[in-house]
Amino acid sequence: MEMSDSLAVSVSGLDAQRRRLNVIASNLANAQSTKTPTGGPYKRRDVVFRSTAVPSAFHRAFRQVAAGPSAHALEGVSVSRVVEDSKPGQLIYDPHHPDADAKGFVRLPNVNVMEEMVNMIGASRAYEANVQAINATRAMWNKALEIGR
Repeated sequence: MEMSDSLAVSVSGLDAQRRRLNVIASNLANAQSTKTPTGGPYKRRDVVFRSTAVPSAFHRAFRQVAAGPSAHALEGVSVSRVVEDSKPGQLIYDPHHPDADAKGFVRLPNVNVMEEMVNMIGASRAYEANVQAINATRAMWNKALEIGR
């Protein structure tokens, strides 16, 4: 495995967590949105990750010689899709709300602010871990260059 391969894995993690943070920020921004352009309250969104093969230089070269159980591919991560949460939002009685129905009830978004904050902390910690892995790889490169002097 080359050091650039570990960078590719970390960069894929950075990109996936950045997209997750964007979705979480959107959920928080719409936590009180009772009316969307499609009608009804905002529906919470979440990302679905999938593993993605990161083709290494070794893998590309070795695959040509002997493909088999010895050949491997590094696994990174990517966002396969963004899905809407199907849970219904809370129903509250507020007859003066502009989006209240005939009986005075308003359907709120299914966004739990505390849950979103916990998700945001987890995503930011995963992002930081990938940054630290990139910094460690860079430090190894620098040490390898010093050996050559």
